[in-house]
Amino acid sequence: MKVKERFLKYISYCTTSDESSSSIPSNTEEFMLAKELKTELDNLGLSKVLLTEQCYVYALLPATPGMEKKKAVGFIAHMDTSPDFSGQNISPQIIQDYDGNDIFLKGNSSFLKTSDFPALKSMKGRTVITTDGTTLLGADDKAGIAEIMTALEELIQEQSPHGDIWIAFTPDEEIGKGTDYFDLDYFKPDYAYTVDGDYEGEIAYENFNAATATFQVSGISVHPGEAKNIMVNASLVSCEIISLLPEYETPAHTENREGFYHLTGISGDVTHSSLSLIVRDHDSRIFESRLNLLRTLEIEMNQKYGAHTVELTIEHSYENMLSVIKQQMYIVELAQDAIRTAGLTPVSRPVRGGTDGARLSFMGLPCPNLGTGGYGFHGPCEHISVEGMETVVKIIKEIASNSPE
Repeated sequence: MKVKERFLKYISYCTTSDESSSSIPSNTEEFMLAKELKTELDNLGLSKVLLTEQCYVYALLPATPGMEKKKAVGFIAHMDTSPDFSGQNISPQIIQDYDGNDIFLKGNSSFLKTSDFPALKSMKGRTVITTDGTTLLGADDKAGIAEIMTALEELIQEQSPHGDIWIAFTPDEEIGKGTDYFDLDYFKPDYAYTVDGDYEGEIAYENFNAATATFQVSGISVHPGEAKNIMVNASLVSCEIISLLPEYETPAHTENREGFYHLTGISGDVTHSSLSLIVRDHDSRIFESRLNLLRTLEIEMNQKYGAHTVELTIEHSYENMLSVIKQQMYIVELAQDAIRTAGLTPVSRPVRGGTDGARLSFMGLPCPNLGTGGYGFHGPCEHISVEGMETVVKIIKEIASNSPE
């Protein structure tokens, strides 16, 4: 099966993860795609094919004769799609010989604009797959799944020599739970790659340090006519906290390696309010200074309004994988060589987010991130080219065939 057909097949499954769910996986429909992938892996003749109770799919393509001493490599992609936008009843548009101009999305009469997505122009002449404007597409990360599966099938058909190749497809990556039940006692490569980026020539090995911060504010309510020197309006205290953060250190004003504070939620009334933030930075020292600023604000607010007015909770999400990967740069160099062999210039940009690979790296499996060829993730502007996916298939095969001893 070609990568295009696989991709269109996989996006027909609705696998939107659910942030409000406490179950694993968060959406039982993820099992539908997982069962399909298990069947395909079985039919390809892979060994150690396993679908777990938590909806993880694992498999091994054993080394070809004489290649058993090669380091074992792994390829990982996630089955869920983002809850940020509908993933139900996806109706893809397939544009043959794309002309390089804005693309009309017939489902809601909007346009996918080259001014918003400059990479579109580089796809002129290709077959481009878009949404119809009413859903996301699912390229994040069903493109990665399709590319991995197609690479496996071609390696088998071509009888290409390779070492052990491990495969894993995970649930709930989009809600930060993709590695919660990842079994590194079963999945045993020496190194791996998530296939979950955009530009097909990308090899990313640097990501944000990340944390979630929540301020709970307790106020004092009293009749406004008698409130002087008594009332503490919890909602106003939350607004004051936000006003004391650096104005231009938000996602709307930062890029590249610049970190930020991002207000994700604020609610409440006079007696109680809640303030939620995510904090990001590539530099671990600056990241810690950002968290210290929040701790300082907690102290200052309690000094100003009374003890226990404000309570801050900080939860660490993930760390920058660079500290792990730089100890084993052969993994990056191998991918760079494969990208060059595919005719592209390798690009390594800092990821302004996190990946399952970042967590896996700190769990003992070094795991940078490869591109998929898709863009505009998490919304109606998501798009990908067939040729981009075909290039990623070549890159995966090249990496798998050249693993060092």
